[in-house]
Amino acid sequence: MSEPRDPVADLRRIAFLLERARESTYRVRAFRGAANALEGLDRDELIRAALAGELVRIKGVGEVTAKCVVESLTGAVPAYLKRLEDTPPEPLDPPVQQLLGALRGDCHSHTDASDGGSPLREMVDTARALGHEYLVITDHSPRLTVANGLSAQRLRAQLEQIAGLNSELAGFRVLTGIEVDINEDGTLDQDPGLLAELDVVVASVHSKLRMAAPEMTRRMLRAIDNPLVDVLGHCTGRMVTGNRKRPESQFDAAQVFAACAANGVAVEINSRPERLDPPKRLLSQALDAGCEFTIDTDAHAPGQLDWLRNGAERAAACGVPAERIRNTWSAERLVGARG
Repeated sequence: MSEPRDPVADLRRIAFLLERARESTYRVRAFRGAANALEGLDRDELIRAALAGELVRIKGVGEVTAKCVVESLTGAVPAYLKRLEDTPPEPLDPPVQQLLGALRGDCHSHTDASDGGSPLREMVDTARALGHEYLVITDHSPRLTVANGLSAQRLRAQLEQIAGLNSELAGFRVLTGIEVDINEDGTLDQDPGLLAELDVVVASVHSKLRMAAPEMTRRMLRAIDNPLVDVLGHCTGRMVTGNRKRPESQFDAAQVFAACAANGVAVEINSRPERLDPPKRLLSQALDAGCEFTIDTDAHAPGQLDWLRNGAERAAACGVPAERIRNTWSAERLVGARG
């Protein structure tokens, strides 16, 4: 028999690949839940349960995941994992590959502290495995209660958690951040003193998305004029796939992008497949206006951290040069550009 593999790592890899491919959340949770259930067991205990056919008695482990564990313990690549690994993503065109290779981090990600599905460490471990140099944690602000937005107290606790994690890491940096709601009057949904302590502030509109264009323009301009804002997140708020389809918010793009360029606020190229925001016509307009950009996954789960290719494809199609994309910068330069 071959040397046993790590079944927990194999289960997590399956969950990652399913997420990356946008498979059902139920299926992803089955594999990640099984990994969590087995993580505390030592190898001998796990082998005994497998030999006795009792893996399915462990809460969180089902027939399919138990089969994967048994295959791992025999030293074989689980058939489920092999099938996923044998279906790689479509190859990228050279300009896209070059741009993707220049990205050094991700400026927009969520953990289970707000509406993400995985804890901080798992998101960080995944970003490191993908070859990133840094990951900005941008959980939601308190007004977005549906996403369990962080109060000032909870955000401060997260900052302490990130500081502790950074003390353990070598060659990687977790950057502090927030996706702060732009209130209806253009103010920001978090204490200004706390926002000033963060490494990156992404400001996004999440409410009253059908506001009339003049009012939406004023709302966005006030936020962009705030020196605490670094990135304008998913600027149109559109959804192009799934059950939550919605049209673009209406605003004066010329004014908004001119303000971004003048105030040093990057325009986010959001890589989520259901967003792909901004549309290419607006992305080209922002480029012509002199804006800088970030290409972000807006990841809510580990597998989604590998969606940067979606944004890179759109940036390359619109001719956005790497030097205008801030997450081609080092973490030091990114943080140093604040204020």
